[in-house]
Amino acid sequence: MILQEKIFGILPAWRERIKTLAKEHADVVVDTVTIEEVLYGMRDIKSLHTDISSVDPNEGIRFRGLTINETLKALPKAKGGKMPMVGALYYLLLVGEVPTKDEALEVEYEWGKRATVPDYVYKMLKAMPKETHPMILLSQAVLALGNESVFAKKYQEGMKKDAYWEAALEDSLNLTAKLPVIAAFIYRMKFFGETSKPKYNPKLDFGANFARMMKVSDKKGYADLARLYFIIHSDHESGNASAHSMHLTGSTLSDAYFSFSSSLNALSGPLHGLANQESLAWLLDVKKQFNGVPSRDDLYKFAWDTLNGGKVIPGYGHGILRVTDPRFVTQLEFAKKHFPDDELLKLAELTLDVVPSVLKEQGKAKSPAPNVDAISGTLQYYYGVREFDFYTVLFGVGRALGVTANYVWARALGMPIERPKSLTTAMLEAEVAKAKQTA
Repeated sequence: MILQEKIFGILPAWRERIKTLAKEHADVVVDTVTIEEVLYGMRDIKSLHTDISSVDPNEGIRFRGLTINETLKALPKAKGGKMPMVGALYYLLLVGEVPTKDEALEVEYEWGKRATVPDYVYKMLKAMPKETHPMILLSQAVLALGNESVFAKKYQEGMKKDAYWEAALEDSLNLTAKLPVIAAFIYRMKFFGETSKPKYNPKLDFGANFARMMKVSDKKGYADLARLYFIIHSDHESGNASAHSMHLTGSTLSDAYFSFSSSLNALSGPLHGLANQESLAWLLDVKKQFNGVPSRDDLYKFAWDTLNGGKVIPGYGHGILRVTDPRFVTQLEFAKKHFPDDELLKLAELTLDVVPSVLKEQGKAKSPAPNVDAISGTLQYYYGVREFDFYTVLFGVGRALGVTANYVWARALGMPIERPKSLTTAMLEAEVAKAKQTA
């Protein structure tokens, strides 16, 4: 298998780099911690390690050093499409190199071999109450797949530590191959009452398969949107809740299924993955209020009314970025190319013009620019995916690519269990007193 061969070849050098840092430079100070950071979510504390992606406040995410635009230009495209194969992105994340078309197709081939979902997973999903949230269904399905974990089985057999990553890679490929099938089944069952099993076509790529199994649109471009969506949602360094949850769970040597289920559970929160549906809901509310696209002045007033009512305008502002999210930009460009006259798209563009200025005037937001969530729902809505509760499932399928790549490399480099130290309020107050005495 090409991914195993490639990682096996480059792994010794990576292990040596980590060993050198840990043994020869362990005392080098990277960052300091303040009481504010301890009390308010450890924001921006430099304490996690990953080579899969990084986020620069002024330019956005880089996948293995490549910006969003560079990634989309460099990766080989899917047959009949304008967007790269998802398998090409997975190769890049795991190996750290831009694949050739043949190498990307080998990843797609691996997924095609592994995409069959066990019958017991379908039975479990069909047995759940009709009102069950799609993210609960997805998380349960992932946990159920753990029955087939290669890592868990080999660990029980006494697998050597140096081989952990190989079993982790097997689980990760099996999991990512099945996710689009499971997601499409959940969508058709939950919202349309269909219980037939989706069939993954090994002759098609990951994105085209997902589009076909969803059966959502006869409009051109949904396969390319699926490819784009999964690529740009794949990773966002290690500090976000879904990525960190998988890393933390995986550090206990839980298999990829346990670990990714915890990642999905974190993604389900309104402060994380749920934000995409809230952003679309706000746009639709505006459209309903004004029976279409309002004037700039009307939207300006509506935005202020939202803020003055104690609410936020979802999709604007970001914990790290201080510029417009490149993931927003690439989706906007996709929409303008495929459906420039769509009324909801025009409203999203007007919102881009108005809301940042309103947030600047208010003066509370560190970054008034839009993030990825501000427009992602708009694109899905155009193609007929209008069931808001499903949007985070889409996010989850994409996010699996990045977090499993991180999971494989964490096992390859022998990352230890994560165990930070806690402080009591009294301890913090003692630190304040000590600082005052030495000031």
